[in-house]
Amino acid sequence: MADFPHTVAELGEGELLSRIFPRLGGPRMLLGPGDDAAVVAAPDGRSVLSIDTLVQDQDFRLQWPGGYRTTGYDVGWKCAAQNLSDINAMGAVATSLAVSLTLPGETPVSWIEGLADGLSAALRALGAENCTVAGGDLGRGNQLVVTAAVTGDLKEQKPVLRSGALPGDVLAVCGGLGQAAAGLALLESSLPYAELGSRERSLTAAQSRPCPPLAAGPAAAAAGAHAMMDISDGLVRDAGRLGKASGVRIDLDPEALRAEAEPLAGPAATLGADPMSWVLGGGEDHGLLAAFAPGQKLPRGFRRVGTARAPGDGVRVVTVAGAEPAFVGWDHFGG
Repeated sequence: MADFPHTVAELGEGELLSRIFPRLGGPRMLLGPGDDAAVVAAPDGRSVLSIDTLVQDQDFRLQWPGGYRTTGYDVGWKCAAQNLSDINAMGAVATSLAVSLTLPGETPVSWIEGLADGLSAALRALGAENCTVAGGDLGRGNQLVVTAAVTGDLKEQKPVLRSGALPGDVLAVCGGLGQAAAGLALLESSLPYAELGSRERSLTAAQSRPCPPLAAGPAAAAAGAHAMMDISDGLVRDAGRLGKASGVRIDLDPEALRAEAEPLAGPAATLGADPMSWVLGGGEDHGLLAAFAPGQKLPRGFRRVGTARAPGDGVRVVTVAGAEPAFVGWDHFGG
């Protein structure tokens, strides 16, 4: 029909919300979307809380140089994944999401419907089926901005902090390492997306629709992890944060790092890149970095990548076989 609204400005806020809410679904809440605020249960009297934002042209592009167009589904999935990962890193289980959308008036309604579908699909596919989108906010702006706040349940366990690593602890990762960074490099390149092979497309998917290992956080907590955090800004930068919080130096194992980089060698050669830059400095896989006592059997999916050591005389918190790492990682304001 010629007069069917195609943009959010043509549709209006009320009708847009009526398109979004039925797509979210999820377990029944004490009070869900539609009122001034939602009511979420806190079974053990505590709630874990985190918030994250995706900004157009900062965290995603609508159109990539190689021709890939970011869908609303991609952004909805990524929004869910990065927030769920923060709850996972505390050893908790996500219970609710509240999402705030800032939209230009010309945004297609179908793009926003896709975003809602991506949110719901990620919750189901990643294993967060007990997490519900509780509501949120809509606003008009010059670019797309998606912000989500997520709550989590510790299931009567202690939260796993960044500050508990001890000298001698084994440092281990679970989930992807460098894959999302490789995917970003492919998307940013001039290589036509339509001509990429299945391996390369799986890497771009790791960037557009990351898959944090949600079962691994509670499993690591149950196994007695001394410290844990989400890897969002690169292994070296995030290991440095864990080391500073714990008062230890993190020494990474070059052999373990080479094993992580080897599967990325082909795409790196195509782009003229060093795959180690992705392993050490690339973020957004949203895997886990955790510290375990020496001799502790690592939970399923965790791979050893280094050791926590007593702090040295220098200022370097993270080393690779005792030397300064060649790559550091992402800084939101420093590049």
